[in-house]
Formats: sequence, C-alpha cells, structure tokens
Amino acid sequence: MAKKTSYDSTHIKNFMAGLVRRNPHETEFHQAVHEVAGSVMPFIRENPRYADHIVFERMTEPDRVFIFRVLWEDEKGQVRANRGYRVQFNNALGPYKGGLRFHPSVNLSILKFLGFEQTFKNALTNLPLGAAKGGADFNPRGKSDREILRFCKSFMLELFHHIGPNIDVPAGDIGVGEREVGYLFGQYKRITGEFASGVLTGKGLSFGGSLIRREATGFGAAFFAEEMLATRGESLEGKKCIVSGSGNVAQHCAEKIIALGGRVLTMSDSDGFIHDPQGIGEEQLRHIMHLKNNKRARIGEYLSRYKKASYHPGKRPWIVAADAAFPCATQNELDKKDAETLVKNKCAAVAEGANMPSSESAVNFLRRKILFAPAKAANAGGVAISGLEMSQNSLRLSWNEKEMESRLRDIMREIHSQCAKYGARKNRVDYVDGANIAGFVRTAEAMLAHGV
Repeated sequence: MAKKTSYDSTHIKNFMAGLVRRNPHETEFHQAVHEVAGSVMPFIRENPRYADHIVFERMTEPDRVFIFRVLWEDEKGQVRANRGYRVQFNNALGPYKGGLRFHPSVNLSILKFLGFEQTFKNALTNLPLGAAKGGADFNPRGKSDREILRFCKSFMLELFHHIGPNIDVPAGDIGVGEREVGYLFGQYKRITGEFASGVLTGKGLSFGGSLIRREATGFGAAFFAEEMLATRGESLEGKKCIVSGSGNVAQHCAEKIIALGGRVLTMSDSDGFIHDPQGIGEEQLRHIMHLKNNKRARIGEYLSRYKKASYHPGKRPWIVAADAAFPCATQNELDKKDAETLVKNKCAAVAEGANMPSSESAVNFLRRKILFAPAKAANAGGVAISGLEMSQNSLRLSWNEKEMESRLRDIMREIHSQCAKYGARKNRVDYVDGANIAGFVRTAEAMLAHGV
C-alpha cells in the first residue's frame, strides 16, 4: 500500500521555497502557485497516489518556454526590438491553448502565472484543451495600424515554428483583438501555405471565427455569479453591481448583468472610475463601448453626456456599496482593504472576470465571508468558446448565436457543479478549493494515464 504523505503548512512552505529558488523574481507566478498549493496539497494528503508520482510538482514546471527577439520597423523607418514569448505549460488534456498578450508589462513571470492558471481553467471546461500563454512586451497603444501589422508579421515569423491546430492554438488577450489575430493568421497562412483555420481562435467571422467569442468571458462571469446566487435562491435580478474595467471583458460582463436584470453602477480604466447611481443601462453601455472601442477615450468622458454620474480619478470602484462585484480589469486590482470594504458594505458575491484580479490576502478574506468565484472558474467562458471555435473549425461548420450562448451557459453551470462538488464545506462552498481541486484531478488523471 502507498505510504501516506503528510502535507501541512510546513510542507507547503518548503515546497514554495524550492519553487521560488528555481524561479527567482517571478512574483506573480509564485502567487498563483501558492494559492493553488493551499487547496491541492491537503487534498493530496488524502489521496497519496498523486504524491507518489509528484503530479502537482510536475504541473508547476512548464513543458517548454520559448523566448525570442521581435524586430519591426516603425513609421519613421527606425528598427525597433521587443521580446516575444510562448510558454507551453501542459498538454495532458489536449493541444496547448491560451492567449497572446501585447503589453509593456509582459514578462516571464506574468506569462507563467497565466499559463499555470490556464491549466486548471481549461481543465474545468471539460473540453480537450491543454494550457499555454504568450505575447510580447510590445505596447500597441499609440501605434499606427501599419506598425501593428508589421509587428504581428514579425512576431509570427518565430511563433509559427511552435504552433499548429494539433500542437498549440493561441488566441487573443490584452492588446490582441480580432485585428491582431487576423494579421497573425494572415502571416501564418503566407509562411505555411495552408489555410489552417484551427491554428488561432478569436478570429473574425469571415475566416472561421465563432459567434459570441468576444462576449464569452464577460458573459461567463455573469452566468457563474447567477449560479452561485441560485444556491441561495437568489439571482442577479434587482442586484446592484459594481464592475471594474471598461475593456472587452468588462463591457460584456456589464451587458449580461443588465440582460439578467441587474443594475451596473460603475466601470473604470487605469485613470479612475465612474459611478452612475441611476445605473449604466443599455444606452449608457453602448456609449461606453463607443468611447473605448472607437474613440479610444478615457472613461471620464462618460460625464460629458451623463451629468448625474460622478468621476473618481485615481480610485477603484470597490468603495461603492453594491450587492455583487465583478473585477474585470487586471491582476491584483482588489486588495484586502478593498475586500473588507466590500464585506462591510454587505456585498454578497464577487466573480472574477480578469485573471487573478484579487490579491492573495483579499482572496483568503473573501472566500471565508461571501460567495467568491476565482478567475479560473468565473472567467473560463472565453476559453470555453475558443474550444468550441476549434470544434467548429474541425467540423467546417458554424453554430448560431443562440446555440453558442446556450452551450456557454451549460459549460459555466457544469464548472459551478464541479466547484461545488470539490469545494463543499460545512454550510458553504469554498469555490477556490473547488476550482483548484477539480482542475487538478482532471489534469492529474490524464498525466498519470500517460505514464512518466
């Protein structure tokens, strides 16, 4: 019989010390692993066969990491250089799958944290998806369309060596939208000479994209919040909701909250947040979408049309009293002080739309006090629709919008069920433990089946 291994806080501490030693200065990656370790290692104590095969330790080491130089020419004819990355984390369940991020903050730590999180998130969807993440420290803001085109072509000159419909399927992320995916796909097609529609997701509808892909992450976060509230016999209808961010995820999270009868009070960007006590309805949201998607304006311009709203420069929306909160901007935007404010204001639920938007101390506080959905569960809608886009590409067909939204809702409901199964505690559900353990079990079983 396998020897039972004791996993206590000392073991976790020692495990993390080894991980930090092997991955120095990668603070975001350390944070992501530590959060999962706190859930998974006690579970392994009760299931020692995973310890015998050091499965969790293996999960924290990427299969491979590619780092490469990207040279491109700006409008002045000057040659510019950026650093590109692809972190292929785990393909136990299927081809590597995960977005590309173009942002000056991109570094190896952030991409390893995102790839590690993607392992569990993709497993939760029950789709055949491995996990990866990539991108570059290129800032698309202020660049001309031709500069972005030239950068994407140069980026793909290296990336194409490492991807393919059955190998690694990138998608968009921050700074990489439908335009950039189109440029990347076009370059892949020129280099390889094949129309491999399944090599990228987040494509335009004209060349193999899927309906509601743009909306999926935000819609999924709202659907997951509905599932959590339903365990208390409640819904989003009539609930006051605060949303951070004003990009793609935030916009469509707000859209679905409104459709489900909730009242959105806030949206934000890096400069500050707006608070509209009358509620951001469909008309107001369309205006925000125009400001952000077409004018590339700051969120404060909302007040030029809607005078009764207020603008709070340099602040985040968590000070506004609400029934539910949706962090949809970026990592670590909600700290413990913010969490305490939310609970003090009687917020009943938090669903993370962005990747790791809450600090570790905030997560540990919220999960004990209220309904708290971690990103790997609540924002899995985006990769779920990406997986369904791959299915449509393989079948050479397209499903309609109604069917896609129905499939998305079913997937989010099943993710909630898995979290509830593995996170069941006395009189409550710990969705952090539930998401981590459910994702771990599915991935670990595949890894064990494949052998060492």
